[in-house]
Amino acid sequence: MTTEEPRPPLTLRDVSQLNVDRLNGVGEKRAATLRKNDIYTVLDLLRYYPRRYIDRTREARIADLVEGEEGMVVGRIERIESRRVRGNRSMVNITVTDGSGRLRVTFFNQPWRAKQLQEGAEVVLFGKAEVFRGGLQMTSPIVDLIGDQTGRIVPVYPQSEKTGLTSSDVARWIAEALRRIQPRTLGDPLPEAVREAHSFTDRNDAIKNIHEPETMGAASTARRRLVFDELFAIQLELVMRQREREATAVGVKHEASGGLTKQLLDNFGYELTRAQERVIDEIVDDMHRPHPMHRLLQGDVGAGKTMVALWGLLSGIEGGFQGALMAPTEVLAEQHHLGVRQLLEGLVVEDTVSLLAERPLRVELLTNSVGAADRKRILAQTIAGEVDLLIGTHSLIQETVQFFNLGMVVIDEQHRFGVEQRAVLRGKGPEGSEPDVLVMTATPIPRTAAMTVYGDLDVSVLDELPPGRTPIDTKWAAGPIEEAAMWDSVRTEVAAGRQAYVVCPLIDASDKVEVRSATETYEELTGGELHGLSVELLHGRMSGSDKEAVMRSFREGDTDVLVATTVIEVGVDVANATVMVILDAGRFGIAQLHQLRGRVGRGAHASTCWLAGEATTADGEQRIEALVGSTDGFELAEVDLELRGEGTIMGERQKGRNDLRLASLRRDRDMVGVAREAAIELLDANDPAIEALIDDSKVLLGDDDTDYLMKS
Repeated sequence: MTTEEPRPPLTLRDVSQLNVDRLNGVGEKRAATLRKNDIYTVLDLLRYYPRRYIDRTREARIADLVEGEEGMVVGRIERIESRRVRGNRSMVNITVTDGSGRLRVTFFNQPWRAKQLQEGAEVVLFGKAEVFRGGLQMTSPIVDLIGDQTGRIVPVYPQSEKTGLTSSDVARWIAEALRRIQPRTLGDPLPEAVREAHSFTDRNDAIKNIHEPETMGAASTARRRLVFDELFAIQLELVMRQREREATAVGVKHEASGGLTKQLLDNFGYELTRAQERVIDEIVDDMHRPHPMHRLLQGDVGAGKTMVALWGLLSGIEGGFQGALMAPTEVLAEQHHLGVRQLLEGLVVEDTVSLLAERPLRVELLTNSVGAADRKRILAQTIAGEVDLLIGTHSLIQETVQFFNLGMVVIDEQHRFGVEQRAVLRGKGPEGSEPDVLVMTATPIPRTAAMTVYGDLDVSVLDELPPGRTPIDTKWAAGPIEEAAMWDSVRTEVAAGRQAYVVCPLIDASDKVEVRSATETYEELTGGELHGLSVELLHGRMSGSDKEAVMRSFREGDTDVLVATTVIEVGVDVANATVMVILDAGRFGIAQLHQLRGRVGRGAHASTCWLAGEATTADGEQRIEALVGSTDGFELAEVDLELRGEGTIMGERQKGRNDLRLASLRRDRDMVGVAREAAIELLDANDPAIEALIDDSKVLLGDDDTDYLMKS
C-alpha cells in the first residue's frame, strides 16, 4: 500500500480559478448576487475584506447609550411594525433588546426594511440615541445584519441593499471557503528573510485572521501583511517595467555643448533656483544615457517647470533633433507658443537642410484651429526637419504629423492625456529608437501616491519658487458682506491698472445644479458690480479664433476682467492679473482651486484670490479652509488625499473602482516604501521566489491592470 504524496499548498492563481459557486450554499441566485458585487471567484470572496469589527468583549450595551451621542449596540430584533403615516409616507419600527434594555428604531420611507429585518435576527446598529416617550430611540441608524455569530471578534462586511448582499451571508461563505482551503493551506512565496525583516505574518494566517480573528491584535497583524501584498504587487510590476525599459528600449543619443541653453538663460533675465538647477542636471544626465528618459516633473504652480522643460528641449535641438511639446487645451498650447517664442527669440541653430551655416530656431504651433494652408505648410516643414520645436494639442498625435528626427517630447499636465495618446507621440521618434519623454504636472502629488501611480517613472520635484513671485492672499467670501468687499477689491485693482479673473463652474445656467454660470455671470457683472469696466467672456465652446482673440485682448491689457470657466485652469500667464474670483468655490476640488489661484501672483504686485459662496458640504468647507490656510501645493495634496481618498490608482482604467482593496495611501504611506524596496531587492537579486511573486502580482492586479501598467 503506497502513501499518497502530500499536495503542495494552494497558490493565489489556484484559488482565483475556483468559481464561487463551488462553495456550499452558493447556488445560481446567490452567485448572481455575488457577481453584482464583483465577486466571481473564491479569491474575490477572500479579498472581500471586513470594513470593521465588533469586539464583543467590549460591546456597548443599550443601557449605556447616552442621549444626543452616537453609539453602537448589538442586539436581537424582538418586534417589527410597518405602517403608513401622514403624507402617505411609510414608517417601519423595530424593537431591539440585548438583555440590558430595549431600543426603539424608526425608519422613514424605507419600506424594504420590513423585508430585510426579521424577528429574532441579530443586528448591529450605529446611530444617535434619542429619548422618545421615556425610552431610547434611534432614527434611521446604520444597520448591519451579522447573523448568530458567537465569536469574540465579529467581522462586518460591506453590504448592499440593492443586490441583497448581507454581512452575515458573506461571513458564512467566507467561513466555508477558509474551511475548504485549510487542508492544503494557502502558500506564501514571500521569502522568510523578508517576512522576518518586517515582522510579517504568514499569508495563510493573514487571510484566516483578517476574517476570523481571535483578537483585534490578530486582525491588525493580518491587515498589515495583506496591505503589503497589495502594494508589493503594484511596485513589482512598476519596477519590472522600469528594468525592462532600461534593458531593451533604445534611446536617442544627445550631444549638446550648452550654447543654446546659455542663450536661453541670457534671454530669461534672472537666475535659476537651486531646485531648477538640480532637476536640469537630472534631465541632462538622463538624455546622455543609452535608454530613453521617462521622467515625471512635479512642480507647484509657478515653480518654473516650463523653463526646465525648455532646457531639455534645447539640449535635444542643439544635438540635431526635433522637440515636441503637447498641452491638453488650445488655450494652454497657444500660451506656451507665445511664451516659448518670446524666450527663444534670437536663438540660431545649425542649418542641416540648406547650405547656410545657421538659421533662426523655428517654433510652430499646431492645433485644430490652425487653417488648412498653414497646417499643410507646418506638416511639410516638420517632416523635412525645418521645424525645431512643434507645440500643440492632441493634434500632434494624428497620423498626418510626422517628424524628421524627434528626440525630445514634453507632455504638459500629463494626467489629462490617456496612456495610448502618450504612447503614440513616443512612437513618432527615429526608427528603432524612442525619444526622451518628460511629463509635467502642476498638480502636486503626495509622495506615496507618486510612488504608486508613477512608480515606473523617475520623479523630479521643483520644491522652490523663483524669486519675484509674490505670495497670494486667499480669502473666503462666504456671504453678502464679504462678496461686496470682493467686488470692491476687483474695482480697486482695475483702477490701479491691474486685471482680474472671475471663474464659474458652468458655461450656461442649469436647472439641475444651483451654481452660477459664466454667461449668466458675465451679463450680471457687466450690468452691475463691474459696470463701466472692460469685461470679456471665455469658455470651451467658443471657436479657437474667438478664444485666442479674447486671450490676446486680456494679455495685452485691453480687457480689465476675464469671466471664464476652468478653461483658464492651467498655463495662462498674465503677470498684470492680481485678483482671482472663484464663484461657488465649494464645488471645486483642492487641486483645481490651487491651479486656478496660481493664475495670479505671477508678477511683482500683491495678489488676492477670493473663494466665493457657501460650502454646501463639510468636505467643501474643509477644502476652502485648507486653501485659505496654505499656498503650498504639496501640503494641500496631502489634505486632498485625506479628504478624497485614493480612488482608482490607475485612474484611466475603470471608473469608480478602487484598485486597493485594503491598503490606503494615507494610512499605509510607510508601507509603500517598504514594498518598493522589497520589489527592487528581490528583482535585482533574481531571488528564486521571484517567478511565484510575479505570478501573484498578476493575479492580484488582474491582466488588464498589468497591461495598463506595462503601457504607461
